[in-house]
Parts: sequence; C-alpha cells; structure tokens
Amino acid sequence: MPTIAETFGLRGPRLAAPADRRMVDSVEAGLERVEERLGAHLHVADPVADAVTRYLLEAGGKRARPLLLLLTAHLGRGIDDEVLSAAELIEITHVASLYHDDVMDEAETRRGVPSAHVAWSNSVAILAGDLLFARAGQIAAPLGAEVAQLQARTFERLCLGQLHETLGPGDADPVEHYLQVLADKTGSLIAAAAECGALVSGADAALREALRVFGERIGVAFQLVDDVIDLSSDPDTGKDQGNDVRAGVATLPVLLLAKRDDDASAALLRRLHEPADEAELAAAVVELAAHPVVDETMAEAERWQREALAALEPLPAGTVRRALEAFAEKVVSRTR
Repeated sequence: MPTIAETFGLRGPRLAAPADRRMVDSVEAGLERVEERLGAHLHVADPVADAVTRYLLEAGGKRARPLLLLLTAHLGRGIDDEVLSAAELIEITHVASLYHDDVMDEAETRRGVPSAHVAWSNSVAILAGDLLFARAGQIAAPLGAEVAQLQARTFERLCLGQLHETLGPGDADPVEHYLQVLADKTGSLIAAAAECGALVSGADAALREALRVFGERIGVAFQLVDDVIDLSSDPDTGKDQGNDVRAGVATLPVLLLAKRDDDASAALLRRLHEPADEAELAAAVVELAAHPVVDETMAEAERWQREALAALEPLPAGTVRRALEAFAEKVVSRTR
C-alpha cells in the first residue's frame, strides 16, 4: 500500500535530491505523529461519545490536509509540537464536517463504512460533529489568536457553503453557484491547512496569501475530481458508483448535463432524477460516467489546478514549491 506521501506524488523524480527526500521523510514521520496524537486527543470519557467521535477517524482517510500543512511548515522552522497541533486541528475540523455533511446529503457510506448517521442516528452524528468542532477549538486556543481566528473563519465558510448548497442557486447560474459552494466547503479548509503551516512555523508572512489562494484553488480541483471519481465503478473508492448522484447531490457532471439541449442528454437527466426503478438508475449512472460532461468536469478541474500552480509564483524555488506542484498535479491525475 502506498504511503500518504506517495499517494500525493511526493516520491519520484521531481523530488529525488537528498534535501527533497529528507523533507518528505520529515513529513511522513510528522504524519505518523499526527495520527498518534489524534488517537490520544480524541478520547472522550463517555464510552458512546468516544466510539462515535472516533468512528470516521478510524475508518481511514487521505490525510491530505495535514500533509499540506506539514509541507508548508518547511517554509518556516519545520515540524515541531505546535505544527503537529495545527495539523491535528485541521484534520479534526475536516472529520467533524464529514459527520454533518453526511447527514445533510443523506449519504449511506463514508470511507467504505456506513455513515455515522446510519450506524447510530442523525442526532448522534450531528452531536459527534459538534463534539469534534469543540475539540478543535480547544487545540486552536493555545496556538494563539491568529490560529483561532483562522479556524473560526474557516468554520464559518464551511457552514456558509453547506447553507448555500442546501438553499440552492436561486436566480444564480447553477454551475457558478456550485463552484462557490466547493470553494467554501472544500477549498476553504485546504486553504487553511496551507496557510496555517506557514503561520504556525513562523514563515514569511508575505507567503501566506499565495498559500491560501493555492489551497483554495487546488481544493476546488480536488472536489471536482471527486465528482468524477464518484461515477467510478472501482470498489477502492469506498463508495457505491454514483453515490452522490443517488443521494440527489447535483455534482458538476449533472449540472453540465442539465445545460445541454440535446434530446439524449435531457432523457438521461430525467432517468437520473426520476428513475423507474433501481436498475434504471444504475444504468443511468453508468451512462453518465461515459458522457462527455465527465471530460468537461476534468477540464474544469485542470483549470482550477492551473490557477493553483500560478499562485505559487511568489514562493521561493526549492523543495517546498516543487512538492506543492507535485501535490497539485497528483490531485488532478487521481482518475488516470
């Protein structure tokens, strides 16, 4: 099984110099320490609360956000206890948001296991997310006012993104509305990870805006690629094929399909929204996976990726910048 660093392109010819390998080794060692600290710091005295709050953490996950934070910390003094705490803060905030997202989206599975609201109930899942957000706040406080403010602003954007997704586009263009929701729900937390690594490690403050923009742009690209992966029949995704589509989530392929005016696309859209039975829905999902809107979604992901890479121009040349470039490229190539 590949390591997290390998999963995100940090092992290979681009990062083959001794200094590169030392930094990647440092990041991987840091991720192991973050994992140990998460296991210890998420303990809750109540046995039921303890089981529920650990549930999604122990189910796995990519750990992309702490990886990104540990990378950008090398623009400053590198990985120390404060940086590790910041990585915990970001990952716990992310996991907390998943509990709420799955309730809102009525998702049946997460990370290859039944979603928490399926395993327990909506109320228990929501409260578990709240407990984790509270724990994240406890970790943020000793890191200082700037970190606490960054976490609070990010939490606000997560909530606004979910609210806007719930309310729908109204009179706005559905695609533009969707991309803004992604910037809030996914991009904001990845941006916070990239910025927080620089902030906590004492890196040049002038780099933080570039890292924030990079994180938000690559976060949107990340989610657009997930929209494509959702249509995959590969069991390694940990989800059923078309899980989001089945839950009524209007992903970008569906939104682009709705913009088409040909009869075949209109008929496919009807079968996705109002299938006669499960067999017809399954067939419609397979047809959507082969539709040109999937390539259009990937093209949009690549556009956001290019903007993310352009944002890195103010960073000094070297290992960290090359690693961020490799991360950005790997995020978009995950389906290939």
